[in-house]
This record gives sequence, C-alpha cells and structure tokens, in this order.
Amino acid sequence: MTPIIEVMWSKKRILTIYLNIAEFGEGIFGVEEAAKYYFKKPANQLNAAEAARLAAVLSNPLAYQAKKSSNDLLIRQVWVLQQMQQLGDKNFLKKHSFIAD
Repeated sequence: MTPIIEVMWSKKRILTIYLNIAEFGEGIFGVEEAAKYYFKKPANQLNAAEAARLAAVLSNPLAYQAKKSSNDLLIRQVWVLQQMQQLGDKNFLKKHSFIAD
C-alpha cells in the first residue's frame, strides 16, 4: 500500500496525515491533541523547543513522555532542534506547517 500512497500523495501530505494520527503518549493521538495536552496550546503556537520535544517522543511514545524530562529525551530533543536549524531559519515550523486545519 505504501508505494500507492507515495504515488498519489506528496511527502508533505503523507507527513501531515501521519502527524494528525500518530501516538504521542498513552491515549494521545495527533499533534494537535498532544500540543493541547502537554503545552496547553494549539500546535500552531508551539515554539521550536516544544515542537522538538513532541518530535522526540514519536519514536517511542510510551517510553518517552513529553512531560517527563529524561536524559534520553533531552538528547533527542536537542538533535531535533539541530536538524530544524539546518533545514531552515527560526520560522521553519511556520513555513512548513503540517497541522491539518
């Protein structure tokens, strides 16, 4: 099914769908719900550090918890921030919004 989706949808569309259904913790699905649960604000108002923390949780949302600062999670968050800086300026998230309206 993946090859068909990759032909039909752009990479941005695939990522948008994923971020809106991905698990960010037990019973927390989608980046919008995660932003509201962990940071008490909509996803489009997250700062870079908050967005990086949520991205860091994605690889194992039951082991990494956005509310708890473990050393491993902080290392992953810093790595995500570095990748964001390499990809663009401080407005990277605003220019490349993957949040479905």
